[in-house]
Amino acid sequence: MIDSKIIKKNKIFIPNVSRETLMELEEYSQSILNANRKINLISSSTEKSINSRHIYDSAQTIDFIDKKDIKLCTDLGSGAGLPSIVLGILMKPKKQGFKLIFYEKSYHKSNFLKEMVKKFKLEAKIYQKNIFEEKNLVTDVIICRAFKPLPVIFDIATRNFKNFKYIVMYLGKSGKIILKDVSEKWKFDIEQMKSLTSDESSVVKISNLKKKYE
Repeated sequence: MIDSKIIKKNKIFIPNVSRETLMELEEYSQSILNANRKINLISSSTEKSINSRHIYDSAQTIDFIDKKDIKLCTDLGSGAGLPSIVLGILMKPKKQGFKLIFYEKSYHKSNFLKEMVKKFKLEAKIYQKNIFEEKNLVTDVIICRAFKPLPVIFDIATRNFKNFKYIVMYLGKSGKIILKDVSEKWKFDIEQMKSLTSDESSVVKISNLKKKYE
């Protein structure tokens, strides 16, 4: 969907996306920068590269999300809403009934998420709660970006969710080692795509997750 050659442009551009959607992504990007003066949503060192570092990085996950069997996406440790506010904006004209759930325990960040959901008319719920204390959750996709290590996310998925289909998340340069380590205790299927915004990173989709020894 996104070509790595275009991510250096100052203006957000994604092929086959309407002008209105691109404008909303620009508005969201600016909203993060404005709010970042008061609350720590993104690192100040990435403000000048927000579109490539955060917006495009989030948008590339849509290749795993824009599927017929996905209607509900749960974002863990949502922070500024990356990647799921971006996904919500992109999915809005594509699929009616696509819904987002955010878990963010910070009061100020939760309020920012509420403002963005209202601003962009997204179908979503924001829970200012600690995901570790929640039980029997149901979703199609668990998604997270810069939240917790992979083994912790696997534990959350199997202990705190009653039902889910996929986990979508990012892995850094040590991704291969991490996957090898977790495969000693866990069985899972994986789809992996090279990140368009970092040569050392990848985006993965985990399915059929089960602990090997129970």
